[in-house]
Amino acid sequence: MAIDSLPTTHASAVLIGAHAVLIRGPSGAGKSRLAFDLIMLAGRGGLPFARLVGDDRVILEARSGRLLVRPAPLLAGLIEIRGLGIRRLAYEPVAVVGLVIDLAASDAERLPPVEAGQTAISGIELPRLAVAPATDAATLILAWRASTAATGE
Repeated sequence: MAIDSLPTTHASAVLIGAHAVLIRGPSGAGKSRLAFDLIMLAGRGGLPFARLVGDDRVILEARSGRLLVRPAPLLAGLIEIRGLGIRRLAYEPVAVVGLVIDLAASDAERLPPVEAGQTAISGIELPRLAVAPATDAATLILAWRASTAATGE
């Protein structure tokens, strides 16, 4: 099946280091903003590397026990920056998802239960961060990365 005929998912994705962060949420929740913030954070040295995979629509594919993410072909390299419009950025054509971020999540809690930290997409279990509205998701991702690196997870 050709890539451009595969179904797309309303989400954004950014490759951070070796794995992508899949950013989900309702329209207007800040998916594009978080993607751009992560890319800019890497540019300032706050992350080792970050590059856009896709914004607004992505293709998800389970393969060999991993979840792959690709940009929707017509949107590859494009990102919406509120107040500036659509901009072109360097992008990765495919990445392995390592973390799912759910923005404006109804189950976001101050001290979330362990089970809230996991989700399954196409049968692939992945770590998940449920982010409440008006929460700085980029800082939450940095804290998650630091805590998983410290525990070796």
